[in-house]
Amino acid sequence: MLDTTPATYGFDRDALAECIAACVECAQACTACADACLSESDVAAMRRCIRLDLDCADVCEATGRVLSRQTAYDADVTRAVLEACATACRACGDECATHGEHGMEHCRVCAEACRRCERACRALLAATS
Repeated sequence: MLDTTPATYGFDRDALAECIAACVECAQACTACADACLSESDVAAMRRCIRLDLDCADVCEATGRVLSRQTAYDADVTRAVLEACATACRACGDECATHGEHGMEHCRVCAEACRRCERACRALLAATS
C-alpha cells in the first residue's frame, strides 16, 4: 500500500513498512498471549502480564494505523506514537520474558514480538528526528 500512495514522506519507506508490520504482528501476539495467560492455572499471578499484553496490543494497533496514514503527515504525532509504542513494547516484553524463562512458551513468543516491535519503532523514530 505504501507504494500506491501519492503522498510523500521524509523517511525510509522500508523502515516504515517494517515498523507497520511489526506493530501488527506485536498486537496479535500480545492479544493471543493475554488469552493464553487466562488459561494458566494461576490467573491471578498473570494479572500484570495480561494488563501489559492488552495495553501493548492497543498501542501497537493505534501506532500501525497512524503510521499507515501519510497524507498531511505530522512529525510530532508520529514521534509521540512511536515513543509510546516502544515504551509499551519494552514494558510488555520485559514482563513476558520473565514468564517465558519459566516455561510459558506464549510469553516467550510474545516477548520476542515486543522486542522486534520496539526495535522497529526506535529505528523509525531515529529516522524521523
